[in-house]
Amino acid sequence: MIPAATSSAGPFAAIGDVLGTIWTNAVTPVDPPSNVMVLGMCAIALVVVLFRPLWHVTRHVITIAHEASHGLAALFTGRKLEGIRLHSDTSGLTVSRGKPRGPGMVITAFAGYVGPGIIGLGAAWLLKLGYAVGLLWLLVALLALLLLQIRNWFGLWSILVSGTALVFVTWFLEPTVQSAVAYAVTWFLLLGAVRPVFELQIQRSRGRARTSDADMLARLTGVAGLFWVSMFLLVTLGALALGGAWILGVAL
Repeated sequence: MIPAATSSAGPFAAIGDVLGTIWTNAVTPVDPPSNVMVLGMCAIALVVVLFRPLWHVTRHVITIAHEASHGLAALFTGRKLEGIRLHSDTSGLTVSRGKPRGPGMVITAFAGYVGPGIIGLGAAWLLKLGYAVGLLWLLVALLALLLLQIRNWFGLWSILVSGTALVFVTWFLEPTVQSAVAYAVTWFLLLGAVRPVFELQIQRSRGRARTSDADMLARLTGVAGLFWVSMFLLVTLGALALGGAWILGVAL
């Protein structure tokens, strides 16, 4: 009986070792990278955001953060999260149940466009503290939680691809590469949060976004949709300025 117990405990011990290694790497601060690398990752992220063919693919990451922010806001305001869908055209849909009007619905609707910037700001704060690897593992954990709410095949594929890429980086690559990826992801979230706000207003000006978050907020509050677009832009630009200052060590 004793050998059997020992063998059955083997897999659990191995899992414990893996989780222990992940935890140790996540909570251990790493030395800040060179300014050249930080600025290089910023430049790469900027090119990805501005170059349309690359943006068309990588915008899915912003959509994931957008819809996840809707979902978190719904949960925090007491609404029941029904599910999240991510579509191949980079759009998404988060369905929650609760009062059709009121502060909870307003906060939930507002959270989408500002969410990627706020997530990027949180990532910049972790980088400022030296937790580049911890940031990557935290993103993996958040994607795993988000996976439970996905309700379509493309959304499932998007989350699995993103999560697998992050696990590969955090488990197999060198610390310097992990740090570079963490900075690139953070810059991309900060910079990539801004462009969809401009795209939203362009669509609204052409009459093609009557069901957008800004127009939903206008119906909920009686305040013009353009005001809400302005608020989205103010928050995302503010997150970019503050997050960029934290990353670069610039005092504001």
